[in-house]
Amino acid sequence: MRIIYVLLASVLIWTLHSCASIKTTTTSKERSLSELMTGSFSSTKQAQNDSTYYDITLHMYPIWTTREGSWLYVEQAVTDKQDKPYRQRIYQLKKTTDGTFESIVYRVKDQDDFIGKWKMPEFFEQFDNSILEEREGCTVYLKKVGKEEYTGSTLDDNCKSTLRGASYATSTVTVKDGVIMSWDQGFDEDGKQVWGATEGGYIFEK
Repeated sequence: MRIIYVLLASVLIWTLHSCASIKTTTTSKERSLSELMTGSFSSTKQAQNDSTYYDITLHMYPIWTTREGSWLYVEQAVTDKQDKPYRQRIYQLKKTTDGTFESIVYRVKDQDDFIGKWKMPEFFEQFDNSILEEREGCTVYLKKVGKEEYTGSTLDDNCKSTLRGASYATSTVTVKDGVIMSWDQGFDEDGKQVWGATEGGYIFEK
């Protein structure tokens, strides 16, 4: 009888250990870059602490989920003017053979038709890639630098821009749990900054 009790106790301990292992594996599963980028973020806290930064809201939500690759519709606006976004983009995320992630940036044709459609990702299903205009040279290259953390930037002066007298623009991005840090800057042909934050990037919190 004692042997039976010992065996039952052993089985119980093994079962509890297995359940704990399964639970740990499930809860510790890392989220993908696309999952970390998905959601609504704002720079409200940063703007409250530093008046040189605007209070900006950033929406990024998956679209075309049945198509190859990861696609995100992106909308950015001053928080109290979200019906008039100043930036609308579609990002395509690709993983390269060396483990780098490319975030390819596209403009959206007839962009006024898409305002607020981050709430309705199914709206995009009626469109194909003909609505896209790639911003050549503006791809952001991201590398994983820690658990659920990625960082990277555009390359050199490849991202051309004419905004406010600029010749080119750069973007430096960090993506991690609940936070996206983005520093967009425009420079003239002499390398002088003509737009964008000067002290550091915007901190968008989910």
